[in-house]
Amino acid sequence: MSKIIDIKKAVEQIQNNSTIGFGGNTLNRAPMSFVREIVRQQKRNLHVIKTAGGMDVDMLSLGGCATSVDAGFVSYETKYGLANNYRKAVQEGRIKANEHACYTVISALRAASIGVSFMPVKGLVGSDLIEANDYFKEVVCPFTQNRYTTVKAIEPDVCVIHVQECDKHGNAKILGAKYDDVLMSRASKKVIIVTEQLVLENKFKNDPTQVDIPQLLVDEIVVSPQGAFPNACYKKYGVNDSNMKSYLNIRNLDDLTKYLKALEIRDYAGMRR
Repeated sequence: MSKIIDIKKAVEQIQNNSTIGFGGNTLNRAPMSFVREIVRQQKRNLHVIKTAGGMDVDMLSLGGCATSVDAGFVSYETKYGLANNYRKAVQEGRIKANEHACYTVISALRAASIGVSFMPVKGLVGSDLIEANDYFKEVVCPFTQNRYTTVKAIEPDVCVIHVQECDKHGNAKILGAKYDDVLMSRASKKVIIVTEQLVLENKFKNDPTQVDIPQLLVDEIVVSPQGAFPNACYKKYGVNDSNMKSYLNIRNLDDLTKYLKALEIRDYAGMRR
C-alpha cells in the first residue's frame, strides 16, 4: 500500500549502487527536488536510467552521484546548450555512458515490464551503437533467419516520477505528455511518485480512466510543490530562466552546495503539510 513520506526519508532509502530511473524528458517534469536531495545526501555509484536527460543527469554528474548512465540523449534544450558536467564526467572516465537511441531505452524498459530478459529492435542493424554498448547483441530469428538486434532488459531498482496530481492512495495523473513514465512505472521494482499536489480520492474514483499510474504500483508518495523547478511542469509553470542560468554558471562542488542550500526551503515545503 502506498504511503506518504517526506522527501528526506524517501531519499534516505535509496541505496548506493542502485539502478534508478527518472521520469520526465529533458527540461520537462523532471523530479528536480528529489534529484537535489540525492546530491545533498551524497548518494554514490548510482546507475541512472533516462530516455532523454537534461539538468537531472547533469546535476547527478556534478554531484558525484552517478557512475553510469543509460540514455538516448543527455543535454539541455537549445537555449541552454550542452550538459557539460555530464560530458566532462564521461570524458574523464568518472561516468560510463551506455549510449542508446531513445527507442532502445524504451525497448529495454518494455522488456522488463513484461518479464523477459531482452527485446528485439530492428532499427539498429548496421549501427555502430551495437559495438559501443554491451546492452546490445545481434541474433538470428529462428523462424525467418533474419538478423535483428536485441537490447538487454533494464529493470530499475526504483523509479522517481514527477506528476501534477496524486491522491493519498498513490493514484497518479500526468497532465500533458507522459513520455516513458507510465512504462517505467511498470518496469521498476519500486515506484516513488513526487506530486505537485494531493487531490481528493473521489476525483479518480468517479473516473478511474484519468489515472496513469495506479496505486497498486506505487510504493511511496512525496508531496513536492514546484518539485520540477527550475524545469517546466505542464499546466503549472515553465522553465525558470534565471535559476537555470545560475546553475549553468556553477563550476565546482562548493558552488553546487551553495546552490542546493538556497533551494532547501522550496524543496522541503511539502514536509510542512
